[in-house]
Amino acid sequence: MKPIRVLSLFDGISCGHVALERVSLPIEVYYASEIDKYAIYITQKNYPNTIQLGDVEKIDFTQFEGKIDLLIGGSPCTNLSICGNRKGLEGDESRLFWEYVRAIKECKPKYFLLENVESMTDSDREIISKELGCYPIMINSSLVSAQNRKRYYWFNWGLMQYNLFGFPTCDIPQPKNKGILLKDILESGLAYQNKSYCLTSTDWKGLPFQSNLEKHRRTQIAEPVRLSHYEKSKGQAQRVYSIEAKTVAINANGGGQGGKTGLYKIDLPDGDYIIRKLTPIECERLQTLVDNYTEGISNTQRYKCIGNSWTVDVIAHIFSYLKDELDK
Repeated sequence: MKPIRVLSLFDGISCGHVALERVSLPIEVYYASEIDKYAIYITQKNYPNTIQLGDVEKIDFTQFEGKIDLLIGGSPCTNLSICGNRKGLEGDESRLFWEYVRAIKECKPKYFLLENVESMTDSDREIISKELGCYPIMINSSLVSAQNRKRYYWFNWGLMQYNLFGFPTCDIPQPKNKGILLKDILESGLAYQNKSYCLTSTDWKGLPFQSNLEKHRRTQIAEPVRLSHYEKSKGQAQRVYSIEAKTVAINANGGGQGGKTGLYKIDLPDGDYIIRKLTPIECERLQTLVDNYTEGISNTQRYKCIGNSWTVDVIAHIFSYLKDELDK
């Protein structure tokens, strides 16, 4: 198979590169546009041949016309997410989607892939779909990892179905459900935090947690199971979840004790338990990265970089259908 030339916008820590390797798609050259110095450090540590292009708004994409086989990117979701300010595609950060559109028009790549949050408004999803000429497929990372992370993916390969308005839909099968729960990816023998936090009240509605868990033990729990909270605050950073289910989506910018990863009740061999956030390695595993892919920077920056990244096995699943097309 002929190696492909890749241009990755909002590249982050180059999870697209990892995914291409995971499905054995050879790469001739990988251009990356990224401005976060910590993310760039991680990319260059793992892929020193990556050609960094800098700020997406300052790139003349006409230089790549006819020279890019695959354009990929996950434009900022800050103003699109339900957790953001909902200013949409005109927000200070999510407006960078239009740079992705500019890249398509100027580079004219044969293939493209765009990722963004599922919680965007219908109107923003329609605008993106109209600009790209296709509707997205939604994949939850919970199928391939222990993380509940719903994302839209727009791409122009695979079996294309058409809706009532004549728009093609990126239509490939969903990834096989691997049935992974948080308990399956925890680092062993790790305390990480003192046994100081106690559950103060229950927010569980319906059946008690244990009986509800038994009821669902034979099926995958596809979303986080909230147990309670600690201290007086009931905010997101103080909510406590079970390791017998999925994690909340990793958040690049959340604050507080569990703002980025969630807090989880972990039973100990002595019959006691701890409540702690996840470690950087555990977060890497949630994104199906190899252990210590992001080592070399502070934990604070590791959490941010991982939260901004892709779930590699989801992207690899999508790329596997591109590989099938290129093999024909």
